[in-house]
Amino acid sequence: MVGQNLENKDEDSMKELDGDYITDVVKENLKVIRHTKGLSLDKLASRCGVSRAMLSQIEQGKSVPTIAVLWKIANGLNVPFSELLKEKRQEGVYLLKAENSKMLFSSSKVFSSRALFPFNGNRKSEFYELVLKPGGIEVAEPHQTGTVENIVVVSGKLRLRVGDQVVELDPKDAVYFRADVAHEYSNPTDQETIMYLVMDYTEEVG
Repeated sequence: MVGQNLENKDEDSMKELDGDYITDVVKENLKVIRHTKGLSLDKLASRCGVSRAMLSQIEQGKSVPTIAVLWKIANGLNVPFSELLKEKRQEGVYLLKAENSKMLFSSSKVFSSRALFPFNGNRKSEFYELVLKPGGIEVAEPHQTGTVENIVVVSGKLRLRVGDQVVELDPKDAVYFRADVAHEYSNPTDQETIMYLVMDYTEEVG
């Protein structure tokens, strides 16, 4: 998708192209990381909770993984989320054009994530724009030990559940929490919620 002119594409076409691009990138990175760590498909499946069949489809480029599936795989491999989407290193100024953004979606399409950083090199932090549709709920499984999320709400409202604790955020409110426990984002309103997330990996992974 990078380098393609998408200005005249409608939203569905953009999603399709983005999905194809993500599929191609993920399948190559997944194979390399899995082989480097000496993991069979069966072993990785048992570690991440994603079926062997699904992992095989992703490695063959036959399936577009959702946000939840990618998180499970990253946790099973013990690597940052961005390692599955990384590109070749580019030095200097790196312009991230909106039309070339990598968009990931939940299976229900009520939750989307747009990466606001280049996927290259080893990172200890990642920056995302998150969008939650009206009434939408996204359940996130625990991330790697020590992972921290920093979220600020841009518009709409966010109801965040971290373990047994629930907090509600209005526009310009921010929250910081350990994300190595189960957590849930929900939008209790009839308007879209937009927020920014900085993900910090405070302990070494890899």
